[in-house]
Amino acid sequence: MKNSHKTKRESETAIKEKVSIEQYLEKVARFSDSKYGKMIRNQFKDIEGSSELAMLAAPSPEELEQLKTAVAIMTPDEKQNADSLTDEQIQKIASDAQIDPANFAIFINGYALHCKRTL
Repeated sequence: MKNSHKTKRESETAIKEKVSIEQYLEKVARFSDSKYGKMIRNQFKDIEGSSELAMLAAPSPEELEQLKTAVAIMTPDEKQNADSLTDEQIQKIASDAQIDPANFAIFINGYALHCKRTL
């Protein structure tokens, strides 16, 4: 009878499936417009009241809508390879979506880092 359980070594060396850009967007969205998210945003504010660095931890509702718009217009190939988009591709997607290119670049860079950590 064949053992259906994986050994510890097989489990540790199994290749993890890459998180999709849509799944990453859901992860980023979890604290948008919540009390916790607002606390995080306040922690990262600079002297001008800006908190771009906290965008990946707790995007504002406006930032989240922009990210959703950009992801929605991405081609299947761009979505599949979002962790390796060039600066020019990021700028074009942001321009086509009519959103803030800096926030989209932060989001894509965060996704690329997330992919590198989990693979």
